[in-house]
Amino acid sequence: MEDELGTFEFPLTAIHDPKSYPLAGKREDKLQTNVALRGLTVGDGSFTLIAGPCAVESYEQFSKIAHFLKSVGLKAIRGGAYKPRTSPHSFQGLQEEGLKIIAQVKEETGLNIVTELMSIADTEKVLDVADVIQIGSRNMQNFPLLKFIGTTQKPVLLKRGFGNSIYELLMSAEYILAGGNDKVILCERGIRTFDPAQRNTLDLMAVAIVKRVSHLPILVDPSHSLGLTEYIESALKSALAIGADGALVEVHPEPTSALSDGKQSLTIEDFSEILGKLRQLSQAFSRELT
Repeated sequence: MEDELGTFEFPLTAIHDPKSYPLAGKREDKLQTNVALRGLTVGDGSFTLIAGPCAVESYEQFSKIAHFLKSVGLKAIRGGAYKPRTSPHSFQGLQEEGLKIIAQVKEETGLNIVTELMSIADTEKVLDVADVIQIGSRNMQNFPLLKFIGTTQKPVLLKRGFGNSIYELLMSAEYILAGGNDKVILCERGIRTFDPAQRNTLDLMAVAIVKRVSHLPILVDPSHSLGLTEYIESALKSALAIGADGALVEVHPEPTSALSDGKQSLTIEDFSEILGKLRQLSQAFSRELT
């Protein structure tokens, strides 16, 4: 609708109306999308944990985390071969060498791979190893990339940009869905606010709103939101309780020597302890931890 000056205003009521999102919006014939991976389904009522390092740094590093995750019953690992960084002088990922490491570890463990795609030019190489293509927060409104991903049938993890609204996140999902790819998983990664207590403010109410208006599953990423490990356990418990379909968690064998995001990465030991607590909590909500 337009006001007297002709300025477009999007009413609050429309934001909470599933009809505002023709493809992503919840409707009678589409109440919930389940995204099936190998031995794992995101959106079926379980709480899916996708853990791993921010960046693949070496075979030894990635393999150690992968074998640990498999040993505790988890079925998906995250890890970037291509890394979008704020500074051009920061570690940009091992790129093609990283993809080779990911492929080798995938063959050894059978874990589902979640890894980032930054450019259409790298699609073929990434699709060869990825079970889920991650579209990072900086590319959430890279519309040519979203349109292209829509033409594939590869599951997509779409992260909310730190300066983007829930409406904009769902409209970015619309671009992928409009191309014919209905395997979309959303991710609340945290938004930039005035409060420096968190790296980005983890918007857990975004989960509740998305679950009300959309049929798409949604995960949370407390590692990038908080920027510190001290609060990740609380964030994961809260995400499980509010109804998130799962979470991404950064885990590193030696966070102090990590080439990226070490301060927000849990040690394997700390993650294992939190995992035990989450399994206990999930029983109270009649949810399975996967």
